Amino acid sequence: MPLKEKQPRILPAEPPFDDETQAVLELLGPPISLFRVFARNPARARGLAGWGHYYLSRKLSLTLRHRELVIDRTVALCGADYEWGVHIAAYADKVGLTAAQSDSLAHGSPADECWDAADRAVIAGVDELHESHDLGDLSWATLVEHLGEDGVMDLLLLAGWYHAIAFTARALRLPLEKGTRGLDAHPRE
Repeated sequence: MPLKEKQPRILPAEPPFDDETQAVLELLGPPISLFRVFARNPARARGLAGWGHYYLSRKLSLTLRHRELVIDRTVALCGADYEWGVHIAAYADKVGLTAAQSDSLAHGSPADECWDAADRAVIAGVDELHESHDLGDLSWATLVEHLGEDGVMDLLLLAGWYHAIAFTARALRLPLEKGTRGLDAHPRE
């Protein structure tokens, strides 16, 4: 369930930024609130950027679409409106998510008719990881069939990474970024 109170517990760094803060913000990406909170500790921000650069790069073993399915489903299951809004606004059109698919990621099921077999496997895998912190043999085999072993490894690590991001964004009580919408913007069936 989305949090209603949106007063940040740690205020994001605000301009004008000192040189070190500006440098880590350039490393992290667009100066969204979450990155500006990270930038308050430049050493931590540089460490996070290193991890994030691989997972948001073309070196990742997942397609851009599957990467976003993992991220979107993970943050939806964690109720992280802030991170959901950022990723849907930035990537939904780029990866061809339909309105029905966005609604399904927010509140639906991998069995929803809007998914093909590979997308269904990814979403079901994320759901199983979220619920049990493990993958059964059938889920593992299905994911390897669609993603390959390297793809499954990246799915595991990406889902874990975005649990950390979702936990952080929720606990910080970050308000939605301008131009984004939370999970409540998607109808429940």
